[in-house]
Amino acid sequence: MSRIGKKPIVLPKGVTVDIKDNTVKVKGPKGELARTFRPEVSVTMENGQVVVARSSDARQTRALHGTTRAVLSNMITGVSDGFTKTLQVEGVGYKAEMKGKQLVMSLGYSHPIVVDPPTGIAFGWNEKERTITISGVDREVVGQVAANLRAWRPPEPYKGKGLRYLGERIKRKAGKAGKAG
Repeated sequence: MSRIGKKPIVLPKGVTVDIKDNTVKVKGPKGELARTFRPEVSVTMENGQVVVARSSDARQTRALHGTTRAVLSNMITGVSDGFTKTLQVEGVGYKAEMKGKQLVMSLGYSHPIVVDPPTGIAFGWNEKERTITISGVDREVVGQVAANLRAWRPPEPYKGKGLRYLGERIKRKAGKAGKAG
């Protein structure tokens, strides 16, 4: 049995879960999320906790068991605390700024890159630390938006210029060797 899948999810204060068939709606102080899960896995409320159970021991169903529980846990954490990802801007002339809710980045291209935040996502820019903060309630969307921003200028291995996740280590390469003899 899945070790993660069989753990019940304790609901924090202010979070409510509504389960109808395979659709689960989670409401909390930060917002609300809804998701439909596969029929092989059932989601129920027992003693104020969310419990995930599977219908059989088939390989696919066992995989879905742990995944469903993890996704549900992330939904509950998202509506109660929210998720954030931080990107660090590294390089001479690379910068970003906020214009209303839009993020405007200068990353060495001939034009500025203007990014509108998707629904439920908020951008932030810290000039002093040169970091872009992406925050929202849906963990998948926050991670995908961060990956899309990073894709505009991933860090390069020679000088380390580009957008990187906060704390990400870039494997550096030596530059051109000098002319010998």
